[in-house]
Amino acid sequence: MLSSRGRADQESPMPFPYEEFDLSGVRTYPLASRASKVRVDDFAAPYRRGSGIDGWLASLPRLLAGADFRAVIDALLAARDGGGIVWGIGAHVVKTGLGPVLVDLMERGFVSAMATNGAGIIHDFEVALVGATSEDVEAVLGPGTFGMAEETGTLLNGAIRDGVAAGLGLGQAVGRFLAERRPPFAQASLAATAWRLQIPLTVHVAIGTDIIHMHPAASGAALGEGSLRDFRYFVSAVARLHKGAYLNCGSAVVLPEVFLKAVALARNRGLPLDGLTTVDIDFLRMYRPHTNVISRPTAGIGRGFALTGHHELLIPLLAAALIEGDGP
Repeated sequence: MLSSRGRADQESPMPFPYEEFDLSGVRTYPLASRASKVRVDDFAAPYRRGSGIDGWLASLPRLLAGADFRAVIDALLAARDGGGIVWGIGAHVVKTGLGPVLVDLMERGFVSAMATNGAGIIHDFEVALVGATSEDVEAVLGPGTFGMAEETGTLLNGAIRDGVAAGLGLGQAVGRFLAERRPPFAQASLAATAWRLQIPLTVHVAIGTDIIHMHPAASGAALGEGSLRDFRYFVSAVARLHKGAYLNCGSAVVLPEVFLKAVALARNRGLPLDGLTTVDIDFLRMYRPHTNVISRPTAGIGRGFALTGHHELLIPLLAAALIEGDGP
């Protein structure tokens, strides 16, 4: 056996030597002949005072998100007069104060149908009722009062139970309740506005995820039946989106999953969704919105976009651009 010293004394051949590469034969070409992805014609322009939203939009670079934002505006303006626009609204969108912006878009014809999750309808209901929503969870979880507001638990569950018994979906049930009660802040409510304008509003619930499920007034039968009824209403809306648009705003799981199943049913019936535009608006890019909203439903038939940023900035900007683009 060789000693450790004997092994160190043996020389191993080096597979590649230290040798500088010969650059003398490298080929080049004229810069102007290259196909470049960025050109000065596509650069941003300084904003001109007084030019308004139209001027701001025109000043954006025609690159990346700037180009996508323009394309989304164009697609939504076309869809308003064509295949329709369906909005998926997560709860965070409601509790960041965007109800009045969305209500205005509903009144202007930029909303053909709207979907939300269980938390979304809770925030909307509380806003309509008392003009306030969103608990400080850290402060109330310890004392055991989280989710225990009497009106939210009793009145909202009652509205759902009575509405579903009358053959309504969850969105219709809440909209009808608010229309009959006429609460002081109904003008900021999506559900109240949907009922008034007869725009389909559907609510898609996961049992156990929402504070009203903790109350004795909650009915699993009513929640399940109403949410399933709303799913079928939602499928009918999505199935009409030939040359239309779907926006997923602030829902990371529930609404992207519901949308994908709606697309699957429309395709199963052979209904055309060609020309579909999908948009995800959120402050993070996440797996399900990317795959189930942007990528899979539009593959080979349309276009999907991600507008990444805070809802309280992006949605008002989007709304302003739509209003300006719609003309006087």
